[in-house]
Order: sequence, then C-alpha cells, then structure tokens
Amino acid sequence: MKFIISTQELNALLSKCLNVIPVKPAIPILSYILVEAVNDELILTATDLTVGVRCFTEAKIIEEGSVTLPAKKFAQLVKELTSTNLEISTTAGGQTEVIADSSKFKLNGMSKDEFPALPPLDEAIQIPVNQKQLKEVLYQTSFAVSREDSRYVLTGVSLAITGDTAIFVGTDGKRLSRAHMSLGDNTTATPVQGHYILPFKAVEEIQKNLQDDGVAQLYLMADKIALQAGQTMCISKLLTGDYPDVVRVIPQSPDSVISLHREELMTLLRQITLFTSAESCSVRFTLTPGELTLSANTKDVGEGKVSMPANYQGQKLEIAFNPNYFLDILRHSKEETIMLALTDSYNPGLVTEGSMKPELATTPLFVLMPMRLTDG
Repeated sequence: MKFIISTQELNALLSKCLNVIPVKPAIPILSYILVEAVNDELILTATDLTVGVRCFTEAKIIEEGSVTLPAKKFAQLVKELTSTNLEISTTAGGQTEVIADSSKFKLNGMSKDEFPALPPLDEAIQIPVNQKQLKEVLYQTSFAVSREDSRYVLTGVSLAITGDTAIFVGTDGKRLSRAHMSLGDNTTATPVQGHYILPFKAVEEIQKNLQDDGVAQLYLMADKIALQAGQTMCISKLLTGDYPDVVRVIPQSPDSVISLHREELMTLLRQITLFTSAESCSVRFTLTPGELTLSANTKDVGEGKVSMPANYQGQKLEIAFNPNYFLDILRHSKEETIMLALTDSYNPGLVTEGSMKPELATTPLFVLMPMRLTDG
C-alpha cells in the first residue's frame, strides 16, 4: 500500500475515528485503526464492537492495500506533523512508513484479517433525513437517558418510526424528553414502521457528524442502525429489550398551565441551586396569583428565595423539583417562553414550547417527576 494525502485531511479523519476507540479494549486489535487504500479513496475504520465509524476521502493512491495501525500513536504522530502532505507506505509485513518532508517514521501494524469487519447494509431500509432536524431532535432527547447500566434499555434513545414521522424519546425514569421529526416524502415506497433503541455512544457519534444543512442517509435493520453524513458512516448495534410505555407518564389533562420566561427562570434556578446540597438537591416551586417563588435551604449553606411574574390565578400550589434536571430541560429548549403544566404536588410536571395537548405536540415535550416536599 502506498498513498499521498493532505496532513490536515488525515488528521480530521483520525480525530473522528478516535472517538470510538475503547479506553480498555476487550481485544488488542480494537485499539487499532484500519487503513485501506482502494481506487482513489482512503478509508479509515474504527470499532469497539458495538459502535463503528468509517471515514473516507479522496487521496492519491499509488498502490492499493490495507493495514491496521495503533490508533492513538498514529493520530498523535499525524497531529504533530507540520508538512502539508504525507506519503504513507506499507510493506507486506505490516510495517508502515510515514514520510513528512525530510522526516521519516515507521509504525508496526497488523494484518487487516484480524480487524473486525463492520456489518453489511445491503438489507437495510434506507431513509434520507434532514441533518439539521436530526441533530436537533437527538440533542433535545439524548440528555435525558440513564447513565446507569442497571437500567439497560434506558441508556439509549428510543426511536419509533410510523410512516412519515419519527419520534425520539430519552428517559432515566426521573425525567423524560420526547421530540418529533418529519420524514416528509422521503420514505420508501412501503411505509416504514419500527422501534429501535440507539445506544448513547452511537447517538453521540452521530451528532458529531451531522451538519446544519444537507441530507444524510439513515439505514435501519432489526438489530443495527447506521447513518452516513458526508464523509463519515456510523454503524451501531441496537440495544435489545422492551422500552417502557412512556405515554402513560405524560400528563394528559393538567389543571394549571403557566407561561414562563425561559432565560429568567434559568437565572433564578442557577441562583437557588447554590442553596441545595448533593444529598438534598430539591427546590420548592410555590405558585400564588401572579407569582412563582423558588426556595431552597440546607443546614450547611443557608436559605435562598427568589421570585418571578407568572400568569397564574389559582389557589396556592407547591411542588418540588430537582433544579439540575429542570435546568437541563430549559437548556435543551430554544423558545423565549416555555409552558409549565401542573396538576398537584405529587404528579409529574410537563414542560413544552407549544401545545399543551401531548397528542398534538410537535415541538419538544419534557416531563419531570416531582420530589418529596420537605418542611420549610
């Protein structure tokens, strides 16, 4: 194998592949990156056996071939080189020479035969998707997934496709986020229906590769999902298991709906969170006619109380929420005003940017479980 490539271009591709290299690989070959020179294209592949990334770009291919190289060492070397172009060649034994102007380096590689092959996509359902919209709905839902391995299916983002609509859901049992995405007229001749659970790591990699314009290609299989955006293909195994029925935890007929200025509420929540503790991270929301008051107190820190105008005219209503979870929801909203819907102190709160009828909501919808009210 022998090729010439721009140092900048190779560095960009390597940085994308490095994201999936495991810190403690189950087998040594997973710490390597597969380099292939085919036709006029250079292809780099990395995998941790669950998520795989394949990047490709044009290069001057002098001799076709392939090799696997230690990913981190190779990437660090390329990052440090200042030459405009690199000439890379490999011997039959796997030793790879990197020439940068007057500098020469040799890396010991391994045969391609030992590298795990990424699964074929020949049988996959293909759906063109708007990159910007997909990036937004993944951003609006992935933050809410569980980080605890004991809740296996909740560590992924749920994707349900029915015809021309894709519904994404993330939840850890304490909070929930749901967002819709229209697939427009780009679905296949046969209506697509299915449910998929995307691992969080795969969602992260997909998000990194999505742009703010253009169309990406989504590949769906019973046990795998893939997305090709530009020069990068991300392929992942799906999580297996039964995702909970989230519809039943979404409040359907809340008693009170309050519109609140998002930025002002975020500012007050950041202030009042200073008066909570790791053991008791709870803020009391008190609604009285025309006003929302936030309060918290802990023995170690002290007491805080802030308030803001609210279009509420009912009887006094108190409910407690985890302020960090509420701030996460507000950060992942984008409208100037959010709607907070409440029933009582014990039922979940509903946050949306639009319709208060969950079955009609096309904008992101967030659900937050209340915390136990303490005296004070």
